Amino acid sequence: MANTNALIAQVYSAFNRRNIDDALVLMSENVDWPKASEGGRVVGKEEIRAYWTRQWAEFDPHVEPIEVTDREAGRTDVKVHQRVKNLKGDVLSDQVVLHVFSIANGLIERMDIHESKFAFKSIPAQ
Repeated sequence: MANTNALIAQVYSAFNRRNIDDALVLMSENVDWPKASEGGRVVGKEEIRAYWTRQWAEFDPHVEPIEVTDREAGRTDVKVHQRVKNLKGDVLSDQVVLHVFSIANGLIERMDIHESKFAFKSIPAQ
């Protein structure tokens, strides 16, 4: 679990610092990732790079892991506090969501987002 916790902490830290390269090194070549702000999914590191670049040009997300739980077969659940602001700094969304990772050979293979029953505050996007 220590390696999983370190991996999770590193990927969120890189994302929050907008350091795409530091995040992508923690992922497999064919990583499968949700496009939360656009819908659908992307596959591969360069597709994630393009998606995140578009996302960060439109708004400012910050995601902090709250709880990491290892499950069977390389699955890891991560409860996160997610705050999304527009580029002017206004809060668009502030909630707790569940990210589910598939990890193999020390790399992230897939991430899914699940609606969370943990939400403490949610502000609808305008």
